[in-house]
Amino acid sequence: AKKYVHIMTPYLILDNEMITTLTRVAKSGIEVIIIMPHIPDKWYAFAVAKTYYKELIEGGVQIYEYTPGFVIKVFVSDDDTATVGTINLDYRSLYLHFECGAFIYNNSEVDKIERDFQQTLARCHKVTLIEVKNGHADKDSRAGDEAGCPADVKKTGTQELLRRTCVPVLLYPGDDYCRAMIWVSFLSSREIKSDASI
Repeated sequence: AKKYVHIMTPYLILDNEMITTLTRVAKSGIEVIIIMPHIPDKWYAFAVAKTYYKELIEGGVQIYEYTPGFVIKVFVSDDDTATVGTINLDYRSLYLHFECGAFIYNNSEVDKIERDFQQTLARCHKVTLIEVKNGHADKDSRAGDEAGCPADVKKTGTQELLRRTCVPVLLYPGDDYCRAMIWVSFLSSREIKSDASI
């Protein structure tokens, strides 16, 4: 990219290489914008995604949440390159799943995709570093209202609940260490059996 990288994704679970790349590009003066849903379909995936907000924003990446609800999966760059399909910006989607996306290069459809991105952006709330540090972005979100989110998460806020009640698990598929975190949450008095596999 030379001018911009615009991303819409409902899931944001990044490895170290992706965080480094996104923040390096942003620090070089290229506009990097990620649009996330404000009303997700899976509260726990949204909670994990929000754990990346601080590092990304500090690195110059702009994060927005689409306030009316959910978002599609789009990547567009420099008015000449785009991808539309099932690809999320998360480790599983990029490395493990057989995702499907249309790669479009040097085609008039790229302009239409960017215009749609800008129209979506106009209906978004920009997440600020102050909001992330104070937890306001998390508490203002309606995360999980439609997705079976437990009442204690709605009341407490997912970020605070993750800090107090979850165990991070570091995965390393193959030889490549991955910074993707799986959060095993103790949201109720149920015990997790020691022989449980992830």
